Amino acid sequence: MKFIKYITIVLILLVSSFTHAQVKFEAKVSKNKLGVNERLRIDFEMNQDGDHFNPPDFSNFTVVGGPNQSVSNSWINGVRSYSKTYSYFLAPKKQGNFTIDQASITIDGETYKTVPLKIEVTSAVDIPKDPNDPDYLAAENIHLVAEISKTDPYLNEAITVVYKLYVSPNTGVDNWQEINSPRYNDFWSQNIDMQGQKVQTGTFNGEDYRFLVLRKTVLYPQKTGKLNIEPLSLDISVQVPTNRRDIFGRRMMTQAHRTVSAGNKTINVKPLPEVGKPADFSGAVGDFSFNVSMSKTELKASESLRAKVEVKGKGNLKLINLPKISLPSSLEVYEPEHSENVTTNLDGMQGSISDTYTVVPQYKGKYPTPSISFSYFDLKTETYKRIESKEVVINVLEGPTSAANSNDNLVANNAKKPIVLSSDQFAFIKTKSNFTSTTPSYFFQTNLFWSSLLLPFLAIPLAIVFRRKKAERDADVFGNKIRAADKLAKKYLSNAKKALGKKEEFYIALEKALHNYLKAKLHIETSDFSKDVIKNLLGERKVDVQTITDFIAILESCELARYTPITIVTMQQDYDKAAKTISLIDKQAS
Repeated sequence: MKFIKYITIVLILLVSSFTHAQVKFEAKVSKNKLGVNERLRIDFEMNQDGDHFNPPDFSNFTVVGGPNQSVSNSWINGVRSYSKTYSYFLAPKKQGNFTIDQASITIDGETYKTVPLKIEVTSAVDIPKDPNDPDYLAAENIHLVAEISKTDPYLNEAITVVYKLYVSPNTGVDNWQEINSPRYNDFWSQNIDMQGQKVQTGTFNGEDYRFLVLRKTVLYPQKTGKLNIEPLSLDISVQVPTNRRDIFGRRMMTQAHRTVSAGNKTINVKPLPEVGKPADFSGAVGDFSFNVSMSKTELKASESLRAKVEVKGKGNLKLINLPKISLPSSLEVYEPEHSENVTTNLDGMQGSISDTYTVVPQYKGKYPTPSISFSYFDLKTETYKRIESKEVVINVLEGPTSAANSNDNLVANNAKKPIVLSSDQFAFIKTKSNFTSTTPSYFFQTNLFWSSLLLPFLAIPLAIVFRRKKAERDADVFGNKIRAADKLAKKYLSNAKKALGKKEEFYIALEKALHNYLKAKLHIETSDFSKDVIKNLLGERKVDVQTITDFIAILESCELARYTPITIVTMQQDYDKAAKTISLIDKQAS
């Protein structure tokens, strides 16, 4: 009996180990070599159902389809056959040799992983012109176009980008997915509301097409030179016709996937002319009117009025700094309330912006308010224009009279007043003596003598305490690192701090300080600088992701701020943020 029991146990173990050994989980690709304009299909297959499927990180590919799941379960001659597959469709982001890492799944409590796969991505390949190939038909019948209103605008001149999807009449679109969104670096941008869009008819390359406007964006360039607009890319499910027909003679359709891109666009931004530029020009570009108004010009002291500085018209309204109103010191002026009534359409920004000041007079009198000016660049005439406000007199009818006004009235009325003698009129005569003794004095046993004698003995415990403190500080490695980082930040940012209030000099100095710090810290030349290089190098030094993001954001602010109206408060905030970020990088970098 014992022998039979042992045999049974051995058989059970053999069967279970055999069953366990039959578990399969593997990755298969449609091709190991493909062009950058082609697609790759990868299937993760298993012969037993599992849980917690984790796909690899497709970092060098864009997932344009999937995961699609399929299950096959059948019995043949009493033998069960099971198969489950997760499928992905990938589009390579760039050329090169890449590795698709392992996927994992849990089956019966055990974790299984696939073998990493090597993929080679070459340059774009020619797609065969096969009229029966659905991919070829999709490529020929669907196009994504970016229409730009002007490719050579002035700095701060509005341009529009309209994205249109063209589809031939005999082709259908099931749905699409945005896989790459355009980024407008060095532009102020705003998308236009696209609700209620309908399919329209038009022509593309001389042929009839249907098209749909997908996106409209208004851009204001904030930097001169050649600026790049990254493309919009879509993954589209397409219904294309085949050569087969149904029983009624109608052409049958088949589905295909198509990735379309609007392509990179380059805008050449012209600088505003220096000839004729007014001294008070602050970057306004467009067609504007300017006005300074008072809610009332006659009032009593302690009453209030509202002074409004307003710019109306069409142009970069949200990017304008309004001129400050100038009022006599006898009028108490509060911080302005800023208001914007601006709409943005394909023609750019239109409307008005204003600063409204609350003014409270303190004394009776008449107060003229000097005129102020506003300058802008007129795109129609390509010249600068300057508008001056009218001088307004504020008449305070009732209230106390200021001391200055009282003295003026005394002189004007030649009024005689009795002379009042001051009790301090003879204060210049000294009534106390300041005599010193002529008797010779001796150093021995004086206060200075005893101080000189005892001071060295008192200094000994102070020296001991100072030495202990210094030893503790030298042993505080983390604290020393923090202090050194803060000192380093102040060293590199010293020139930027001196230029606070001068926008151009400040941001040039700030950007140079950031670059010099990175050169010293990362040991790379200025020519190697790019945002991706900085991210990678700081990441390798184990710098926190948020700190890296803040550093890149400061660099981008330096690029944009020189062409955007900036207040001294914003400059101080950028300076403080830069000092804090440099200090954090120095603390975290290994």
